[in-house]
Amino acid sequence: MTTIAALPEIHTPISGVAPSSISESTIMTVWPSNAAYGIGKLLGTQYAMRFPDIYIFRIGNLIALLSIPIALAIYLFRIAPFVGQRYTVTNRRVIVQRGIQAKNDRSVDLDRFDSVHVEVLPGQSWYNAGDLVFKLGNVETFRLEGVSRPESFRQVILKARMAHAGVKRSGSR
Repeated sequence: MTTIAALPEIHTPISGVAPSSISESTIMTVWPSNAAYGIGKLLGTQYAMRFPDIYIFRIGNLIALLSIPIALAIYLFRIAPFVGQRYTVTNRRVIVQRGIQAKNDRSVDLDRFDSVHVEVLPGQSWYNAGDLVFKLGNVETFRLEGVSRPESFRQVILKARMAHAGVKRSGSR
């Protein structure tokens, strides 16, 4: 019977991963859906109408068909070069960026909140969207409006926050 000697512990860097103390690295970026805007929410409530419920001939489907030019204008506005915005998670913070060159508009540090909740407002459910509400205790510290598939983006933010907290704890030792 042969025995295998324990291998020495080797610390190798992980590609694309940098400590937040050295540099800020992007983890994920998403664009808000049409549900981030008032007119988009209004259209979403209309699209969700199900009366009469006769196969595809629903009033909401008819309204969706008739409002294609409006919905397209909202879509193009949200990605327009100078006004469009996106939400980015980095290894340090969550940022709202605007414009084609992604200028930082506002942000919240990963240690400035302890929970993130999904709030689906009227008109957002049709888009599978919702607002992400960041809270420190009972105080709302930040809000991302109209996030498409908000639960998956919420999970990314919470994992980034846990990693950030772990790195801070290990660095203080």
